[in-house]
Amino acid sequence: MKLKYLLLVACSSLVFGQKTFHTPFEKGNGNQTVTYDEMNTYYQDLAKNFNTIQYLKKGEDDNGKPIYVVVYNPFPEKDPEKLRKDKAILFVNNGIHPGEPDGIDATMMLMRDLATQKIKTPQNFIIAAISAYNISGMLNRGSHSRANQNGPEQYGFRGNARNYDLNRDFIKADSKNARSFQEIYQWLKPDVFIDNHVSNGADYQYTFTYISTFKERLGNTLGAYFYNDYQAKNLDDMKKLGYESTPYVNIHGNIPEVGFASFEDSPRYSTGYTTLFNSLGTVPETHMLKPYDKRVDATYKYMLVNLQNLDKDYQKIKQLRIENLKQYQAGKQYGIRWKIDSTKYTTMDFKGYEGKYKPSEISGKPRLYYDRNKPFIKNIKLFTTAVPTGYITIPKYYVIPQSQYRVIEEFKRNGIQMKPILKDSTIAVESYKIKDFKTVKNPYEGHYLHFETTVDASKKDQKFTAGDYIVSTNQSGVKYMIETLEPEALDSFFNWNFFDGILAQKEYYSAYIFEDTAAELLKKDEKLKEAFEIAKRSDRKLSEDGDALLDWVYRNSPYFEEKTFRQYPVYRVL
Repeated sequence: MKLKYLLLVACSSLVFGQKTFHTPFEKGNGNQTVTYDEMNTYYQDLAKNFNTIQYLKKGEDDNGKPIYVVVYNPFPEKDPEKLRKDKAILFVNNGIHPGEPDGIDATMMLMRDLATQKIKTPQNFIIAAISAYNISGMLNRGSHSRANQNGPEQYGFRGNARNYDLNRDFIKADSKNARSFQEIYQWLKPDVFIDNHVSNGADYQYTFTYISTFKERLGNTLGAYFYNDYQAKNLDDMKKLGYESTPYVNIHGNIPEVGFASFEDSPRYSTGYTTLFNSLGTVPETHMLKPYDKRVDATYKYMLVNLQNLDKDYQKIKQLRIENLKQYQAGKQYGIRWKIDSTKYTTMDFKGYEGKYKPSEISGKPRLYYDRNKPFIKNIKLFTTAVPTGYITIPKYYVIPQSQYRVIEEFKRNGIQMKPILKDSTIAVESYKIKDFKTVKNPYEGHYLHFETTVDASKKDQKFTAGDYIVSTNQSGVKYMIETLEPEALDSFFNWNFFDGILAQKEYYSAYIFEDTAAELLKKDEKLKEAFEIAKRSDRKLSEDGDALLDWVYRNSPYFEEKTFRQYPVYRVL
């Protein structure tokens, strides 16, 4: 009888647990995060019990495991393309750095609360979330890789199966993860995007910090609304819920009270990528030293206030996203590189801890520490305005030879409309020669990244063959095109080594033979001889280097007929 009673109690408890849909995080001690298998089982169970929840395979990790998207959609129509005409879409990414799992656990509770109608059923939006993006990193579970973080007890690892930091891969898309993300993003085309993270860096009183996507990249119309209205309302609502916040404390080796600048989330980052398609983007950065349960709660509440404010303001957001495109029309100027304007700033009352120095027990040298017994409120400067350091004129078309199939693949995946040239044609174009660039000394995320690239532009008639592509900039992905195809852009395909083949000379000369040829050329060609003498007089280093002098003659002679050398193989039609 006693055994039957215990079994009955156990079964009753199981049924009750299923009805309440408590997450593994809620069942734990507040310092534990869900495992990959627990997460999938939970969402699959939620989808079975609620027709408003879908749990869909929508991609693949580099280790071959599926990436899932959970969707809360209370409407009869389930196709995002049809829904977005009248409804807004909020898209959430979780677990890009699985050692920062706050969003994984928070989203499970949020989806449950929407499904059970603990949260009022929305009228004007759906929410879709990648349950966990870096699956291989999530499965690489341990307790020590996040040396500076206060919980949870176990968590995943930043690198994925190929050891990529996926939050540097959004524009170059080397990983299956990033390619899956792009496909999911283009399927949803969201109005608002959130990528949940945990911070590193200084100590301060706030649990919740955030990166609002770089407003200059977002655009004048949308950027002003996002900063001054939508995000301001989100942060005000967070304060009412008990979470006063600060912008992401973007400092390195210093103390916050000196002031700090907005983080430039270029297109290698998630919100930098989504900004290219006019989504309002935020990276929540809960503070690493705060208790895990508080961080999860803050993440939950930030997503919640976004839902509430999107529900109220969805029509305006959708309209502003359309209007924002007007500033990216052919013939207009586009800021291609940016720097923080040190003359413009706002101020805030920052709640920090006094930073002090004391001798290190390791080295004996002075070391920084924050004294939590000495909290303060100090008025500090925030530098949130950027100015362009270079411009390009937006072309009417780009022309991409079919030989650049990697670029064509990237464009197709990102929903860029392209038309093949139907017959061999000659087109008047603007052409780039790569003038100069620098390259990092150490590999960075699988690349030797170029930077400070400059070009020389010229106009010419260029022959193209049937099957090459002409791409109009009169489409919603115009910023994606510009940021990838303009070599001077920070995260251009050129800077990510897509075109390194053009940087290597293919034909050479044997010096002992060309010496006689060069001498003969200088005897016969007076203009070449004059230019040679001027070059020697103006460059002492050149004049003292025999090999360099011979190479100068070669490069200025008819024998240097290598049109592909440093010739950028994408063209502009103005």
